[in-house]
Order: sequence, then structure tokens, then C-alpha cells
Amino acid sequence: MIDSHCHLEMFKKDIPQVIKHAQNAGVNTIITISSDTESLDEAIKIAEQYPMVYATVGIHPHDAKDLNNEILKKIFELSRHPKVIAIGEIGLDYHYDHSPREIQREAFASQLSLARDVGLPVVIHSREAFEDTIKILKEQNINKGVMHCFSGNLNQAKRAMDMGFLISISGVVTFKNATKIKEVARFVPDDYLMIETDAPYLAPEPMRGKRNEPAFLIYTAKALAELRGVTVEDIDRITTVNVNKLFQIGDLPRCEIAYKIRDTLYLNVTNRCTNICKFCVRFHTDYVKGHNLRLEREPSAEELIEAVGDPKKYKEIVFCGYGEPFLRLDIIKKVAKWIKDKGGKVRINTNGHGNLIHGRKILPELEGLIDSISVSLNAHDKETYNKVCNPFREDAYDSVIEFIKDAKKYVPYVQVTVVNVKEVDLKKCAEIANSIGVKFKIRHLDQVG
Repeated sequence: MIDSHCHLEMFKKDIPQVIKHAQNAGVNTIITISSDTESLDEAIKIAEQYPMVYATVGIHPHDAKDLNNEILKKIFELSRHPKVIAIGEIGLDYHYDHSPREIQREAFASQLSLARDVGLPVVIHSREAFEDTIKILKEQNINKGVMHCFSGNLNQAKRAMDMGFLISISGVVTFKNATKIKEVARFVPDDYLMIETDAPYLAPEPMRGKRNEPAFLIYTAKALAELRGVTVEDIDRITTVNVNKLFQIGDLPRCEIAYKIRDTLYLNVTNRCTNICKFCVRFHTDYVKGHNLRLEREPSAEELIEAVGDPKKYKEIVFCGYGEPFLRLDIIKKVAKWIKDKGGKVRINTNGHGNLIHGRKILPELEGLIDSISVSLNAHDKETYNKVCNPFREDAYDSVIEFIKDAKKYVPYVQVTVVNVKEVDLKKCAEIANSIGVKFKIRHLDQVG
């Protein structure tokens, strides 16, 4: 895991012990954040001493009154250090007003301008000052950074993400009455999620009241995993990729042909698709739940079988990935038969174009090889389907309906899914599924995997 925000200089002589605790808890990278004139040098010294530590440089709004041209020049010079990865923490704090608000705004703007000049992302502190924070970010044309220890509401989180900012969740999400933050933590799309401790502050449950440490990041990860219906391993992978991408540190994962989410293994057999859906995540990112699904080449059946290993280790094995699996029907039949022979369960996620692709009804060929199938309907009529999904043939919608009806004859469990985009009548889609006699599920936009 990566603790994306803490203040190691505040641990004084305990730093070696704190680092060791973090490593023992599975934290392999720590970003120590400077906030005042003294911590500028301290953060870099610590980062130089410990390979796993990176630093940021900036003046917190509490100390905005101390920022002058000399300090600004120092921040500029320190920003060139190879272990400095961002400007921060900077921003506005209207809760305490330790510095006059006008001075806070001036200091914020000047440091944002510096960040833009040196090409570094920003770490933003915003407390009870969201509107002014957003206003100044827009004025300075800044769209690369993170809202640290986010404390706003869901609408504010959406506005920040629309500008390109990631949302960092702290140990506050573990607090019993933190309703607002829990709602935000559930909603934030994977690609915008980060976690932090803000140590030594804000110790999470069950450590509340104690001095916080990077090692306690696990409690935030566990709370997030429970809220989002995934595993701690998933949270670790998702947030690590996001931190590495934003701050350009560490190694990003290469493409995967078999990837685990929760207790399910997914097989990424192709990136080709017969739809160009306007909502499809593959046009916006290479990643699903922290897995890189942008194939360098399409895998063989033998490679997929080797990647699966023991099929019984998983709840089910799903042909999915970043394309339409039935474009590789022969691969599906061969691998699915092997999985079934080894005692595994098979599901296919498809857009329902299999018959159109191959010019015949393909489901009889898969009888006994598939335990469940999920078909993306995504529209209540042909006109809407063609508008939203941009299929490779204008008659695709009618074929999808027939495919779903056929699936009932050959597959034990059949489900229809619909993404809740504004053009689609969800009620009518549910009626279509009910009339055919299959399960119905709404998939929320931006929630993939």
C-alpha cells in the first residue's frame, strides 16, 4: 500500500521505528508532506534517507502569512529535487483562519502558479472553503492533483473530479458518524481514489485517540473495501496505481490476461468489440480495479489456461476484459471446457452479438460449458441502442433480444444488464427482461468491475 499523505517530520526520533511499523503492515511507499517553512527541508532530508519515502514542498494555509518571495523561491528550487513529487500541501482553511483569508488566497494562487511552471501536481487542503478553492484552481488553470483528506459532500467531490482531481480518503471514513465521507467513499470511481493517514493526525478506528502512523493505513483500506464491496487487495491495487500515475513514481502494471477482483478471476481475451458504447470505460482508461487491461496482443488458449491455474480457487471464471469475448469463440470453447473439466464455474459477459458475428446460433455449441451469462442490453429500443452503443450493424438490437431468449435454453443462469445513462429507460428495460424471464441488473455509470 501507499500512504499518500503523512507528516513524518513530526515523529522526530521515532521515524526509524515508524518506518519499520509501516513496512511490517504492508505499506511500501510513504509520501511525507511539508506544510511550513521548517518542514520544507525536513521532508526532503527524510526522503533522502529512506528509499520508500517521497516528499512534497509547500506552505499550508495556516502558515500562509509566512510565505514571501524568498520562501517561494526556495520552494521552486526544492521542487527540482528528484524525490519531490508535488507542490503541497497548499490551499485554504476557513475553519481556523490562522492566516487572514485574503493572505491565504494569495499564497494559494502563487503556489499554484509555481506548480504549473514546474509541471508538478498539487496536494490541496480545503476546509470550509470549497467554493474559493475551486475558483482559484480554475483561475490558475490547474487540473492535476489530489484533494487531500477530503471532507466535502458528494456534489463537491463530483465537481473536483470533473476538474481532474483525485479524492483522498483518510481514517475519518472509519468513524461511526462520518456519514458524508462514507457516501463519498462509496461513490468515487476507482480511477479517482486515493488513501492516506495524515499521520500523526486523525487516527482511524480502532486506534482513535492514539498517535496516528502510516502503519494504520490498513484500517482505512479495510473500511473502504467494506463500503465498496471489494477486498483490501483490490483497494491496495487500485490506489497504488492511482498514486503512481499522479505522482509518476513506481512501476505501473503491464497488461493482464487473467485478473482477480474479489474472489472471481476474469479472462481478458480481446480488446476488440462490435460496439462503440458512449459510456465504455476502455475509451478513458487502461485500468479496471487497478488491473491494466490494454492488451499488447491477444492471448492463446494455452496462455489463458496457464494463467488460470486451479479453477477451483475462484468463485467463478469470467470471460470479460476490454472487448467482446465471442469474437474469439473457439478460444472460449476450448478454455471453458478445460475449466469445467477441472471443476470450475464459467460465466461470460457479452454484448449479445455472438450470432451476428458468426452468422449462426452459437449457444447450442456452448451447452454444458457455461454456468451463467450476462448480456449487456443497454437500451429499451433499437433507436436508443444504436444511438448509445453504436453497434457494427443496425439490426444488432433485435439480434441481442433473440440471443437473450436463446440463452435461456442453453445456460442455467441468464442476466440482462443496463448502464444507467440518461437516454435509457430503465423501467422499460426491466420489463423486457421480465417478459423474457431472465434476471435484471442496473450497472451504474463509472462503476466497473
